[in-house]
Amino acid sequence: MRATTTGPNRRDGNYLRLWWANAINSVGDGAFVAALPLLAVTITRDPRDISIIAAATYLPWLLLSLPAGVIVDRYDRATLMWRCQAVQALIVAGVAAITATGRSSIPILVAASFLLGSAQVVITNAAQSALPHYVPVARLQRANANQFIAQTLGQSTLGPPLGSLLFVVAATLPFGLDVVSFAASAALLAGLPRVARDRPPRRSSMRAEMSEGLRWLKGHQLLRTLAVMLGLNTFCFQMGFATLVLFATGTLHLSEAYYGVILVGAGLGSIVGGLLNSHIARRLGALPALLTSYAVNGVSYIGMGLAPNGVALAALLAASGVAVTVTSVVPVSLRQQLVPDRLLGRVNSAYRMIGWGLMPLGSLAGGFAAQHFGLRAPFVGAGAIRLIVLAVTLPVLLAGARSLRTAPAAGPRPHGAGVRTIEHDQPVDHKAADR
Repeated sequence: MRATTTGPNRRDGNYLRLWWANAINSVGDGAFVAALPLLAVTITRDPRDISIIAAATYLPWLLLSLPAGVIVDRYDRATLMWRCQAVQALIVAGVAAITATGRSSIPILVAASFLLGSAQVVITNAAQSALPHYVPVARLQRANANQFIAQTLGQSTLGPPLGSLLFVVAATLPFGLDVVSFAASAALLAGLPRVARDRPPRRSSMRAEMSEGLRWLKGHQLLRTLAVMLGLNTFCFQMGFATLVLFATGTLHLSEAYYGVILVGAGLGSIVGGLLNSHIARRLGALPALLTSYAVNGVSYIGMGLAPNGVALAALLAASGVAVTVTSVVPVSLRQQLVPDRLLGRVNSAYRMIGWGLMPLGSLAGGFAAQHFGLRAPFVGAGAIRLIVLAVTLPVLLAGARSLRTAPAAGPRPHGAGVRTIEHDQPVDHKAADR
């Protein structure tokens, strides 16, 4: 029999357990994110090979998102999270062992990235779908922002410089740190109670359940448009970042240790954005804040491609980090409020498939552009595409904002038949965030 999470103290305790698991794991992830490309460039300096590793990390979002959503709606979400993190610990332990023997290769790093990304699809989907059971609706906006801050602090502020410094000492150390963080996070998540949820009286086939989530998203104009916009923007994000390590260490002549330090710029910006995100959305309105953030990201990317040194690059990464936070927290919380719980895993997975599915292609496009047009070209091209996408989608998003303002306040209904106003019910991934 499943237990329910009732009572403010118990809910707060469960949320804190989820928050600490996220925070601890994010430090290890940040070390891994910095160390993996540094390890790759000891094997090859070919931008295409580097971009293939980045593509493999995000390919599971295209291939596995929909079935992962069905799994998240069928089984206990906390159990799925800790088991998948235990699997990730084993995968990274294998990478550390192979690195220690000096037998690392591009195919091994590609395979490890794909397997880690596959587990991450389930973890991210389950975490976003489980959060409303541990936090009251009125606190979802703040809870999502706190999760995003913790994730960013680890993945972009503490983890990368730590990972790059450990890599200088010994190539296996940052991977060992990630193993420990996965294990600790899994132990915390294993203590979360199982949550009773509404379930359909009879389980359909996986294909039918995947289709149900897609139909719900297709029928909701605003979420559908935001998903498509996210997809094109994450394509651009990965187009630039796939060869960032070559741009930083080659074109700008930064050391391996300093490469980890410049990633802190994005992390600090994201933390500032997380702290101010509620104020920004309240002051501007959630949708105007979202549109402004997309514009800032486009301009920041063009600036990164033109950056003359590491200081300028770090500053532009910080500006982009602020923008990423707003474009992450608003849509996540909006989905948590509008989508029925029994469909939340599948709608989240459909949204992420559209929103993150183009990232592998963005990685390959970045590698191609860097190979043929230089290492600055991917950032400049990505920034220009982002601004064009914003201009094209602007009329649709403004129409969606007007329809939300006139819609009656109501609970989640299929196909967006009646939704809450985004200004009053304001709705983080780096890896798990909604870029």
